[in-house]
Amino acid sequence: MITKTAMITICGRPNVGKSTLTNALVGEKIAIVSNKPQTTRNRISAVLNRGETQFVLMDTPGFHKPRTKLGDYMVKVVRESVADVDGVVLVVEPIASLGPQEQVLIERIKQSGAPAILCINKIDTVEKQDLLSVIAAYSAVHEFAAIVPISAKKGEGLEELLDELEKFAEPGPQLFPDDMISDMPEKQICAELVREKLLLCLDKEIPHGTAVAVTRFEEREDEVIEMDVTIYCEKDSHKGIIIGKHGAMLKKIGTLAREDIEAFMGTKVFLQTWVKVKENWRDSNALLRNFGFTEQ
Repeated sequence: MITKTAMITICGRPNVGKSTLTNALVGEKIAIVSNKPQTTRNRISAVLNRGETQFVLMDTPGFHKPRTKLGDYMVKVVRESVADVDGVVLVVEPIASLGPQEQVLIERIKQSGAPAILCINKIDTVEKQDLLSVIAAYSAVHEFAAIVPISAKKGEGLEELLDELEKFAEPGPQLFPDDMISDMPEKQICAELVREKLLLCLDKEIPHGTAVAVTRFEEREDEVIEMDVTIYCEKDSHKGIIIGKHGAMLKKIGTLAREDIEAFMGTKVFLQTWVKVKENWRDSNALLRNFGFTEQ
């Protein structure tokens, strides 16, 4: 019986493990992950029921200095996500110095008045005594409600983090059904899983210049899902690299994506992928709207 809810924003600089943390808390792959920065582009809400509390966890893009209109949108998402929530989790790496991104985010947290937890991720990469200087550095600039060292990748410290987040919960009705783990449409999650494989398989700027859209989604009587996915890139030369020699790269991307989509959907999937060029789409308001990156 859900009697309390907690709306929680998870924020931080790119590549600190926000999406890995979101997935680990929910126990399902909701947000895509990669070792490249700016993986997450939209705010992604994941839902977790724990005891009498329903947590709505908002995974946000990495806070960075934007270079395109898409980047401007991503930064705006982070700024707006810190306001009007029950609590904020600031995810940082175990480094005893604050970068400009952390300083701006902490200032935004102060302005919002929301209680915040400092979540020091990747503790499996340092010695425990090294965390003391990290805690001291952040404690000097803001009074956090709690400081929780974790390893999202290894699942360490997650129960302690949820115990602290429970303190932010407010009495209220259940917002999402028991079997719902995200407010993202299935098609959007499938498109994101394809984009994750682009980030995995491609180098340099190419994967960051791609967008993915599910253009056909049909469930047959035998429960097999037929899906057409279009990958948009910015240059003809990028299109050639994405497709690869004799279509080998596109086949690899499609195979890896299909495996994850089948695991997520719980059924067989027939996936077809296409590649189209949309020059400079990251600086086109019209195309950004088409891809769902700006308000309609």
